[in-house]
Amino acid sequence: ANYGPNPICKGCLSCSKDNGCIRCQHKLFFFLRREGMRQYGECLHSCPSGYYGLRTPDMNRCSRCRIENCDSCFSRDFCTKCKTGFYSHRGRCFRGCPAGFAALEELMECVEGCEVGQWSEWGTCSRNNKTCGFKWGLETRTRQIVKKPAKDTIPCPTIAESRRCKMAMRHCPGGKLRRPAKTKDKKKKKKNLMERAQKQHSIFLATDKTSQ
Repeated sequence: ANYGPNPICKGCLSCSKDNGCIRCQHKLFFFLRREGMRQYGECLHSCPSGYYGLRTPDMNRCSRCRIENCDSCFSRDFCTKCKTGFYSHRGRCFRGCPAGFAALEELMECVEGCEVGQWSEWGTCSRNNKTCGFKWGLETRTRQIVKKPAKDTIPCPTIAESRRCKMAMRHCPGGKLRRPAKTKDKKKKKKNLMERAQKQHSIFLATDKTSQ
């Protein structure tokens, strides 16, 4: 029978004009479809998105997945495929993977990620392998990889990082002072400029007297 635009009695053992299928044929799943204020029964080979097939001695039914953001599920509390934009992890759906797990984009699943240990203390401030003779240097800290990821394509977090630091000793013991040496050079250049300027001024005065 066909009531209206939908063949609502297809696969039914019993059917109602107002409510559609009431009982389904063997191996088919009974699904109660809702459209606005109206609802009617259908007999389907597989359940729609958000439902799973529950087989019972009385009649097979489509039951709703209870997992949030689940597209299809194995049972009421175990999701097998999440909606677009969500990652599947142990039967649940997440926007981002939990700590210790990494996102496998091609499958939209969370797998065991790269596990790293705690950061070490910051190392000695140095520059050009020296711990003195400069005002600023770099200090580094590291951490070890405790567990490699399940997939080689999953990168590990950073295991070394550096930051700018101020040298504890600006000048090396027994070494030449860097800044005073620069100051001395500047004074020498300034003195040479003054002597050159005085010499040019003397030549100018001599030339001026000759012209008079």
